[in-house]
Amino acid sequence: MSDDTDLAAHHYGITVSDLDDSLAFYRDVLGLDVLTEFAVGGEAFAEGVGVEGASADFAHLDAGGARVELVEYDPAGDDVRGGMVNDTGAMHLGLSVPDIEAFHDSLPDDVETIAPGPRTTESGTTILFVRDPDGTPIEIVEG
Repeated sequence: MSDDTDLAAHHYGITVSDLDDSLAFYRDVLGLDVLTEFAVGGEAFAEGVGVEGASADFAHLDAGGARVELVEYDPAGDDVRGGMVNDTGAMHLGLSVPDIEAFHDSLPDDVETIAPGPRTTESGTTILFVRDPDGTPIEIVEG
């Protein structure tokens, strides 16, 4: 392939039910910096995403070199929350922290975790899954 067709990661998108609630979580709880907020609509957008009459509000956040895109669509699609990480097609966002115990201790009481605290796996990796306001799993990895 030529340099003009080489793929590179641009962003990691998460569809949310309420952009303001989700933005508060990702910014205030996870500590991601907001890069930009914007809205998109119109026929080309609706055709591009395959949703008749679609418009959306977006927020892009900086996750230490990775861009996280939060998007709230109008009209909203089906609610597929509550899935497990082992469901086919399931996705999650992975973020790293230098001290996972300190991160866990800093979480507000209302943030749901999958396990009661960090766990060190057979591979030696220490992980903690938290859920965002819509139940999307976020994997926190020490390292």
